[in-house]
Amino acid sequence: MALPRSLRALLDGLIDYAGLFPPARLDMQAAVANFARYRESERAWMLGRFVVPSSRLEEFEDAAAALLPKVRDQAPWPIALLGEDPVHDAEQIFAFNERHAKTAVGRAVIDTLEVKGATIAEIERRVRSAPAGVTAYVEVPIADDPTDLLAALGNLDGRAKVRTGGVTAEAIPAARDLARFIRLASDQRVPFKATAGLHHPVRGEFPLTYEPDAPVGTMYGFVNVFVAALLADAGLGLAEIESVLMERDPAGFRFDERGISWAGHHVALEDIGRVRTRAAISFGSCSFSEPADELATLGVTA
Repeated sequence: MALPRSLRALLDGLIDYAGLFPPARLDMQAAVANFARYRESERAWMLGRFVVPSSRLEEFEDAAAALLPKVRDQAPWPIALLGEDPVHDAEQIFAFNERHAKTAVGRAVIDTLEVKGATIAEIERRVRSAPAGVTAYVEVPIADDPTDLLAALGNLDGRAKVRTGGVTAEAIPAARDLARFIRLASDQRVPFKATAGLHHPVRGEFPLTYEPDAPVGTMYGFVNVFVAALLADAGLGLAEIESVLMERDPAGFRFDERGISWAGHHVALEDIGRVRTRAAISFGSCSFSEPADELATLGVTA
């Protein structure tokens, strides 16, 4: 079955490729080669940015030199930089973008900076340090009420980043905490991206790593998280958002040419693109093929 327009709108540019990170933990050459191949594939429309730590930016440039676009009418590779030090990050971004605006070097652009901030002061410093034209995402803790942290981001026109999993069960946040984050981000008009653990469309028990004897944990599905964000924008309450996140039945989500439905709630097609663009932006995954391949569990192929 082909993708309904509503599911295509949900998935458009959704997956930021983080192949350098666990559990895949690929070497730079392999991760860069994968990204180049994905950009030329039939699934390229689902692909977002290449995620690289600031400490490995030079290594990325060396590995990507032969693969980056060399023609001006070709779109540059979009890069998300995981920052470490505000001053150094800003200097790196400026120098990188200057170099890679030139076709002879190969076109790429760092347009996103991802950092961490557990206090209002840290958030203010991190967001204000981002160079002009670069969007700052701040990963905030959500085990405690993040209202004040999200308010600070909203006041600065910053964006939030939320950790939705990891390679241990302890890294997976409680559904109530994740639901509260989604509800608050919507209330305060703070766009967000998710990171870690969203390899599968729908919530279920899965191995937490790719090792043969990997422990199994209950992981969120990327459909759960992003449909929850769509429905939060439509006014769904906290308890129901939590229920969306807990949904385990792929058939619980209905996708057609008019929109997406869950448990009697409906999001129209025209609203899906709006929310994706302005509120629920993307998720980082160390695998691009796994989330795309597993769309078959929804009865569709991409």
